Amino acid sequence: MLTKELYNQYKNEALKYLEKAHIAVTDEEIEKLEVAEYELGCLDKIGLELVVYVNTEKCCAKELVLLPNQTCPEHRHPSVDGKDGKEETFRCRYGKVYLYVEGEKNCDISDKIPEGFDGCFTCAHEVVLNPGEQYTIMPNTLHWFKAGDEGAVVSEFSTKSMDEFDIYTDKRIDPAGKRNI
Repeated sequence: MLTKELYNQYKNEALKYLEKAHIAVTDEEIEKLEVAEYELGCLDKIGLELVVYVNTEKCCAKELVLLPNQTCPEHRHPSVDGKDGKEETFRCRYGKVYLYVEGEKNCDISDKIPEGFDGCFTCAHEVVLNPGEQYTIMPNTLHWFKAGDEGAVVSEFSTKSMDEFDIYTDKRIDPAGKRNI
């Protein structure tokens, strides 16, 4: 469970990474910075920190911060109420991001999967993003991503985000309960 102390620790680390990426955030955005812990109790392995700039019916923009080797769990954004799932573009701003999507296997992911999470990661088509590089994920595409050894900051530009409907490969994750304290 994410305690206030742990939330503040990860929030403060995320702010350092946003600064390294030369991304300015307002006091209001800092106050609302989210820590996605996924109720797994291993935020150093599985989780991310994020700032949501806008999330309207038509668009969403976020900064995603991944601390060194931190992983966002495998998931997809399904259709909801007849509307397509989220289409999202990830643009690396700092560090290196290992993105894994559905498609032809082009790597061995065994050394990228956090210890104790075998079977929770199935996508093995790797896309490596360095600063300035980007990749677009189509709706309902299974994907996961992980920071390299120096951590990473990723800007996400997408259609409306409805994270509470995401479907995770790891069935222990409740999409409605993954954020903050």
